[in-house]
Amino acid sequence: MNKYPFPKVDLHFHLDGSMVPEVTWKLAKERNIKLPAETLEGFKQFLADTADCGDVGEYLARFDLPTAILQDEAALFETIYTTIENVKDYLCYAEIRFAPQLHTKKGLTQKEVIEAIIKGKQKAEADFPSIKVGIILCCMIDDYDNSEENFETVRLFEEYCDKTNIVALDLAGFEDFVPMAHYAPLFVSPKEKGLPMTIHAGDNGGPENCSMVIDFGASRIGHGHKCYNDKAVLQKVIDNNIALEICLTSNIQCKTQPSYQKHPAKKLLDAGAKVTLNTDNMILGNLTIIDEYDRALEKAGFTYNDLITCNINAIEASFMPQENKQAYIDELKKHYK
Repeated sequence: MNKYPFPKVDLHFHLDGSMVPEVTWKLAKERNIKLPAETLEGFKQFLADTADCGDVGEYLARFDLPTAILQDEAALFETIYTTIENVKDYLCYAEIRFAPQLHTKKGLTQKEVIEAIIKGKQKAEADFPSIKVGIILCCMIDDYDNSEENFETVRLFEEYCDKTNIVALDLAGFEDFVPMAHYAPLFVSPKEKGLPMTIHAGDNGGPENCSMVIDFGASRIGHGHKCYNDKAVLQKVIDNNIALEICLTSNIQCKTQPSYQKHPAKKLLDAGAKVTLNTDNMILGNLTIIDEYDRALEKAGFTYNDLITCNINAIEASFMPQENKQAYIDELKKHYK
C-alpha cells in the first residue's frame, strides 16, 4: 500500500543533479567521459557514498560529471525524458530547473539547449500523462564575470516564458560567492513585466538574502530556511506569501543545517510560512520525495497532515496555469486525517 497516496509535488528539482544513474553511465560511456567507477554498480555505490558532503562547495563540485555529459542535444533530450520517466509514478507535478549556460561548452547556444529540453519534456509528458512538468531557467552565481551569459538567459526566459514549458527564472550557485546584490540588475526587466521568479537564497547565505530576493520580485525562495534566523525577514516572508522550497536532506548533506531535528522547517510551517518539501538533487542526494517525507515525519517533527499542507502550498505556489490548481488542491484535501 502506498503510504503517501496523495498527489505529490516537487518544486525544487535540479535536472543535472537528478540524472538516472543508468542514463548517466550510458551517456558518459558513449561520449568517452571518465567515470569514477569501473562498473555501473560501483558508480551507484559512489553516488550513495558521496551524497553527504563537507559543505556546499563540495556538494556543487559533484555536478562536474553531469555537466560534462550534458553538452549536446541528444544527451539533453534523453536526460530530461528519462528523468521525468523516473518520477512519473509518484509525482503528479514537478518543476525541473537547469542553467542553459552550463551546457554550451561544446558549441550549443543557450537557445538550442532550451529547445532540446522542451522537446524532451514534451515527449515525456505525451508518453507519461500522469505527470505534468514546468521548466525553470537558472542564471548562475560564479567567480568570474558571467553577466553576458546571465543576461542571455534572462532574454531567452522572457522570449520563452509561458505556463506550460518555461515557467520561471532562477539564480543558483554558491550563495554569497559574489554578493547577492550584484545580481539585482538581472531581475529588473522580469519584475517590471510581472514574470514568475524563484531565487536561491538563505541556504548557506544569511536571512538578509531572503529579504533581498523578495525585493527582486521572487514569489518563491529556493531553500530560504535561514529566514528563520531573523524575525523581521521571516515576517516579510509570511506577509508577502512567499513559498519556501525546503530541501531537508540537501541542507543536512551540505551542512547548512546541523540535523533534521534542528532544521527549522517545521517551526517555519507552524509560524505561518508557506513551506514546501522538495528533493533538490534526487540522484546526487541519493533520495526520492518518499524518502524526504519519511525523514520529515521521523526526524524533523512533521505530521502526516503537514505533508498534505506542504503539497497544497506547493500547488498554490507552483507556476502551473491557475485554472489547473484547484483539482489538485481538492484531491489533496480529501487526504487529511
